[in-house]
Amino acid sequence: MAIKDILNLVDLNGNQPSTRVALDLARQCDAHLTGVSVAFDRLVQGFVAAEVPSEYIKHAREQSFDMTKKSLSNFDELARKAGVKVETRMIEMVEGGNIDPFLTHTRLTDLLVIGQEKPDSTEPMRDQLIEAALFDSGVPMLLVPYAGHDSFSADHIMVAWDGSRTASRAVHAGLPILELAKKVSIVIVENGKKLAGEGGADIATYLSRHGVKVAVQRIKKPPIGVADTLLNFIADEGVNLTVMGGYGHSRMREFILGGATRGMLATMTVPVLMAH
Repeated sequence: MAIKDILNLVDLNGNQPSTRVALDLARQCDAHLTGVSVAFDRLVQGFVAAEVPSEYIKHAREQSFDMTKKSLSNFDELARKAGVKVETRMIEMVEGGNIDPFLTHTRLTDLLVIGQEKPDSTEPMRDQLIEAALFDSGVPMLLVPYAGHDSFSADHIMVAWDGSRTASRAVHAGLPILELAKKVSIVIVENGKKLAGEGGADIATYLSRHGVKVAVQRIKKPPIGVADTLLNFIADEGVNLTVMGGYGHSRMREFILGGATRGMLATMTVPVLMAH
C-alpha cells in the first residue's frame, strides 16, 4: 500500500526537523500531511490549587495555547514553501494525564512522524507520546533525530532483522519506503540467540519479489550491544534510514522498552521507522 496520508506531531520548540522530514517525504510520495500540535494544560493538585492564584492558571493555559498556535503557523509556512497538501489540528491534553486524545488522531493514517526528544529543549510528555504511539497507535512510526536532518532520503536503508514478529511488522509497514530505496542492507546481529527463518535468505527473497534489491550482512557476536552495533554500521556504510521492530511490553499501561529499542531511540543518528 502506498503512503498517502502522513501525520506529524509538530514540535513546540526548535527548528522542527520532524516536520521538515515529513514534508519532504509527503512531497516524494504525493501524500497528504496533517500537522498535530498539542496544547498541554498543567494539572494542579487539589491541595495545591487553593494556594495558586486563578490568574496564574489562566495565564499558563493561554501561554500553552499561544505556543501551539505558533507551532502550527510555522508548520503552515514550511508547508507553503514545500508545496505540500496539509491540514493542521490542535488538541488539548492534561500534562501527565491520559494520552488517548493524541492516540485518537493516529489511528487513521499511514505513517506517524515524530521528532526525537531533545535533551536541552524538551517537549512536554515527548517520551510518553513516542512510546504510546509505538505500542498503541496501530500504525508505523518514523522517528526523526533532533539534529542533522531536514530532508528525507531513502538512498540507503538498513533493515535490522532477527526473524521476529515485530521485525516482520516493521518490514511490511516499511515496504512503500523500501521500494523507493537505491540500496537496502539486511543486517543480522548474531547475539547468541537462534535466528528464526533462513538466515536472511528468506527476507531477501521476499523483498526481491517487491522489486527491492538487497544485500544481507551478518555481524557475528559483536563485543558491544545490538544498538551500538547497528549505529556503527549506519555510520560506516552511510545509511540514511533504519527499519526495525519496536520491542517492549506494557504492564498496567506503563511501557517498558527493550534494550535495542531504547538504545536506538536515545542515540539515533538517522530517521528510524519502527512498528510493533
